[in-house]
Amino acid sequence: MTANAKLNTAARAYSDTMARSGVMSHTGPDGSTMTSRVEAAGYAWSRLGENIARGQSDADAVMKAWMNSSGHRANILNCAFREIGIGVHKGDGGPWWTQNFGAPK
Repeated sequence: MTANAKLNTAARAYSDTMARSGVMSHTGPDGSTMTSRVEAAGYAWSRLGENIARGQSDADAVMKAWMNSSGHRANILNCAFREIGIGVHKGDGGPWWTQNFGAPK
């Protein structure tokens, strides 16, 4: 898996959005979805996935939480995903974490 700048942009922006709204959800306060956010960042995809979390103090803690959740773990271990973007917003009741997974078109 390699880092992708467009997925990073979408993930960072969505972590900021969740922090501003105070709501952790895969649907943004404006009705946005993972798909619409990633496409708005200019990522052309054939497969997408998203993990979000709130409150874990560091990357180790959030990875432990995700790996202990079957759905999040499935995204992390899905070999069909080739690229990743990561966003974190510290403060504002967080940290707020977003992972965007993708396979390009």
